Amino acid sequence: MDDLDRRLINRLQLGLPLVRYPWQALAAELDSSSNELLDRLHELLEDGMLTRFGPMFDIERLGGAFTLAALAVPEERFEAVAEQLQALPEVAHNYRREHAWNMWFVLGCPTEQGIAETLQHIETLTGLPLLNLPKEETYHVGLYFPV
Repeated sequence: MDDLDRRLINRLQLGLPLVRYPWQALAAELDSSSNELLDRLHELLEDGMLTRFGPMFDIERLGGAFTLAALAVPEERFEAVAEQLQALPEVAHNYRREHAWNMWFVLGCPTEQGIAETLQHIETLTGLPLLNLPKEETYHVGLYFPV
């Protein structure tokens, strides 16, 4: 990762410019070209340096549903269960926590019924009990991780 990669990642965390040609605006800002920035973004995604790039939607305002859930996964099964979850289109992301409930994930579905069905499917698929933690209140926290 070089200086341009770092500046690109830092800048993208602030969002794309809301203009007709956002990549051209970013290129001017970062003293590069839009093709170079897009190529670098694709390389960062392919290399696994970035795991996701895209918009974030408020699924509830769009009529959908989501929840936070957790599994207590035996260490020897952790990677295999993570792969099972990552293969499900309803799982937005999952991550490890240092806790008895060591695998946490966000689930998004078109309906509340879809959440219930997918949670049941995950319990059946993994053979593990699941902790469902639906949102009670919304808090907006701006995250920024300087590179």
